[in-house]
Amino acid sequence: MLAKLLAFCMSIFYLITPYVAPSDKDPINHLDKNVKLTAAMWADSQISNYLFKRMPVIKGAGEDLANSSVDIDALIIAGDIAENGLQCEFDAVYDAVKDAPVKNHIMATGNHDVRLRLYKQSITRFADFTNRLNENSKSKLTIDSARYSYEVNGYTFVVMGTDRTEFEEAFISEEQLDWLDETLKAKSGKGKPVFVILHQILKDTHGLPLTWGSGTNKNAGSVGEQSDEIKAILNKYQDIILITGHMHTGFGQYTYEKVGNFHSVNLPSITIDNKDGDYNGPGIGFMMEVYSSKVVFRARDFDDGKYLPEYDITINLSK
Repeated sequence: MLAKLLAFCMSIFYLITPYVAPSDKDPINHLDKNVKLTAAMWADSQISNYLFKRMPVIKGAGEDLANSSVDIDALIIAGDIAENGLQCEFDAVYDAVKDAPVKNHIMATGNHDVRLRLYKQSITRFADFTNRLNENSKSKLTIDSARYSYEVNGYTFVVMGTDRTEFEEAFISEEQLDWLDETLKAKSGKGKPVFVILHQILKDTHGLPLTWGSGTNKNAGSVGEQSDEIKAILNKYQDIILITGHMHTGFGQYTYEKVGNFHSVNLPSITIDNKDGDYNGPGIGFMMEVYSSKVVFRARDFDDGKYLPEYDITINLSK
């Protein structure tokens, strides 16, 4: 009965929420024909059966992907896919992106995906959502855990996720920290970047604690108690690019920083009004293009269907 009621609510907000299709005048394309990998980078869709304004934005972003003039090797959502971890919320995101020319779907859990129900139930629901997308796109990726690694076009994506239910932070177990270290040791240093996807950012990065609005808790807004351990592991290896979300920060001074030896890119929310940036509207994220000597994050308003080159980020790789 509850599932039917939630599905009904979802159908109602499809009907009552206005939708304007993105422009097709500036479609997703490549900067250079020598591109090795192309990925859409989103975070914090937080689709809900009662927060109606978000649904037309994710629908527009999905249509922008569908309008792409090139194949997209991967769609990454760096956590908080669903507002409350409900099946109908995951279903709505699936419907928004399933028809896009995306070859692989690399999803990460966020605190909203897991915090209101039993951990095992949350991870099963998240994994089923991810596997259904990849089955639809004929990808070979299947998962049964919040943490996994996968190669796309020879480039490694390492996805991290909390090992137990937490409300805002994550709990990264010693087992996962060892797994991260071993995976990066095996995959880095081969002349290619390795992408680590983690929903929450590391403490004292991207403007924390100011950008979280709390100066009393040193971990506020961050991944939590294991932040220093994660940072130490990432700093051991070359050409590591950390991709996070969680902050809902728009394009601007807090989007990118070098943290010791590795690069850190914080993604804005794809559906929610962002803050603390120069471009804070909803619908924003990056189209990432990987080349032999650099990685380019091309800022894009997916809801409007246009690039925002003034907010692009280029990361040069080590020789």
